[in-house]
Amino acid sequence: MSSSSLIQAAIFAAGAIVGGGVTAVVTSKRQRPVEIVSPNVQPAISTVSPPVIDLGAKGNAEISSAVSLAPLASSALKYGNPGPIADLTVKKAYVAAYDRRLRHPAWTAEHLTLASLGKSALVAPPSPEEAGDRTKSAFIEDESIPLSFRARLQDYFRSGYDRGHMVPAADAKFSQEAMNETFLLSNIAPQVGDGFNRHYWAYLEDWCRRLTASFADVYVFTVPLYLPHRDHDGKWRVTHEVIGSPPNVAVPTHFAKVVLTSKPSSPSTPDILELATGAFVLPNAPIPDETPLEKFVMPVDAVERAAGLTLFSEAVKNASKHICKSTKCEVIVRRFDDARKRPEIKRAVSAP
Repeated sequence: MSSSSLIQAAIFAAGAIVGGGVTAVVTSKRQRPVEIVSPNVQPAISTVSPPVIDLGAKGNAEISSAVSLAPLASSALKYGNPGPIADLTVKKAYVAAYDRRLRHPAWTAEHLTLASLGKSALVAPPSPEEAGDRTKSAFIEDESIPLSFRARLQDYFRSGYDRGHMVPAADAKFSQEAMNETFLLSNIAPQVGDGFNRHYWAYLEDWCRRLTASFADVYVFTVPLYLPHRDHDGKWRVTHEVIGSPPNVAVPTHFAKVVLTSKPSSPSTPDILELATGAFVLPNAPIPDETPLEKFVMPVDAVERAAGLTLFSEAVKNASKHICKSTKCEVIVRRFDDARKRPEIKRAVSAP
């Protein structure tokens, strides 16, 4: 079975798997009873949803991020709601939900345009003093995340994995602050370096940016995934590594890029938009440069089921073409890291 077929089987199986929790047995010594005073105000459940892309009144794509507050229906949660909680963070270049259990983003969302990338002829690009410079950025822990749920720099030290950006630094060149925010560990997940983060994944990120040359608006969701594989006994299992000492950050088995693009259907009807959507699921493993991008195409619905998210409304899905029918789904291979290494290799060879 081909790798793409295996991914497809895994992602559909993931939709049918119910994740199990961890059962903890808590014991304590007999203590004197403590009087608990009932609060006057009944607590509420806070639910953070991903920013679903829907169709606006004029047929344009709109992002809505709903935070719903509902009164508790049961006295069981009278003294607090244990969660799960996704820390929703709104940054200069992106929005993200941080998964406290896995210690990496549950999803990130971006809105890319020629203007946001500094390539619009109608908008002046940022000056060199204002523009983001990657050499001035450094990976840092996100202090907005509670310490006990935070990804730590030491977790990645000698882990064998790269600190992989979910929102790439190259998408946030319009200011140093925006670029610095992409280096927060709340935007990072462990990725295989050679053949993936430094290569094929980077090619896919570049492809997403290049979409702005053909479309007015490009929306990009990045979603870490944990997909099952079929063992020799025929049963499906999810297995993944956890890095850190003690173990702290989970290593996703796959990553998804889900895109939605829009542009006027014709110059005479600028208010009527042509939409296109597409999802690509890549294994967290080395991928040969010559692998066609279309090999990783998956249905958006399948990604949503596997991740437990709703990214696009049914109206958007029904009104959209597949992205590969609107533009070429083809990455450009750029081995920048190899080019940087070559002079060092030549110097090493020629040195006495």
